Amino acid sequence: MKRFLFLLGSLLCTLTFGQTVVPHWSAEKANNWYAREPFLVGSNYAPANAINELEMFQADSFDPATIDKELAMAEGIGMNTMRVFLHDLLWQDPVGFTKRLDQFLSICAKHKIRPMLVLFDSCWDPFPKLGKQHEPVPGIHNSGWLQSPGAAALTDVSQYPRLEAYVKGVVGAFRDDNRILAWDVWNEPDNTNDNSYGKNEKKLEPASKVAIVTNLLPHVFAWAREAGASQPLTSGVWVYRTPDDWKNPAKWTAMEKVQFENSDIITFHQYSNPAELEKVIPALESFGRPVICTEYMARGVNSKFQTHLPIAKKAKVGMINWGFVAGKTQTFLPWDSWQKPYVNGREPAIWFHEVFKQDGSPVDPAEVAAIKQATGK
Repeated sequence: MKRFLFLLGSLLCTLTFGQTVVPHWSAEKANNWYAREPFLVGSNYAPANAINELEMFQADSFDPATIDKELAMAEGIGMNTMRVFLHDLLWQDPVGFTKRLDQFLSICAKHKIRPMLVLFDSCWDPFPKLGKQHEPVPGIHNSGWLQSPGAAALTDVSQYPRLEAYVKGVVGAFRDDNRILAWDVWNEPDNTNDNSYGKNEKKLEPASKVAIVTNLLPHVFAWAREAGASQPLTSGVWVYRTPDDWKNPAKWTAMEKVQFENSDIITFHQYSNPAELEKVIPALESFGRPVICTEYMARGVNSKFQTHLPIAKKAKVGMINWGFVAGKTQTFLPWDSWQKPYVNGREPAIWFHEVFKQDGSPVDPAEVAAIKQATGK
């Protein structure tokens, strides 16, 4: 209770008085921070009984017992971090959400896991709503995951003060909390969901989405710094590029320029074969900052634990795969399920994501062995 009251006081102080702006970390500061970290291995995590960020953290569906059980499984195979998505709508109950996030972080600490927390996300459903979340759509990968902010807030500048209050509030409340590894301020900010909600026949994404987020993202970095974050900030590049492209600022998109120039540590996604990983790591290391892969491991595109973890460990590039225990997100199904749902007896040839099945058994015992070997468990 004392810790919660301290966090609440920090929250109110942040909202009322603001904080001194913290500058972009120098490469030296970032590398000194990273030198104290182990080889980081973990998953993008939501409990099996949560379809999205809201179901994970809303009062009626927050489930500490399931989280504790699943993070014990992660600790058991040597994982030491998780990437966990928050949502701006949760800040409509700042006191309750702060209390639940504090409880979640305590469970993480119990299992020696320091999560990277994601503030905003441009992926999947652009129409988030609080309250009871719908059941998974049969046979479809991530059928209930939510964008934050949604399309309505993103295209309405009158809502930006609310978004600012959310960022400053949650970061400010946990700004000195060593249980948090880092803040990922925006996941795949220029993703227009062309495979799902952005399809031509639906046109549910704002036409100017990328331009809007490109202009907003620097402010989000600034808000987190003004809130006094002691942890590093990042936003990961995710569109495939050649190594020469990454090393040449003239070839960066406007969004990539914002991401690279504002991130304290460099993060990226890599759903490709091991040869491509070996090429991209030196290119991103050329920035002279720590490098962490915040999404990988899709068996269907030859991105695997057995191949990728040894490469990354040699370079001390942290690795965070998508998915942990199979559940309501249904991300064991591949991306093409949006075009051809896996129903009526249709099954994927191999599971796309996840480490464990719903019964707690490994999808592949050889993968768990590879994770344990990489983490020294």
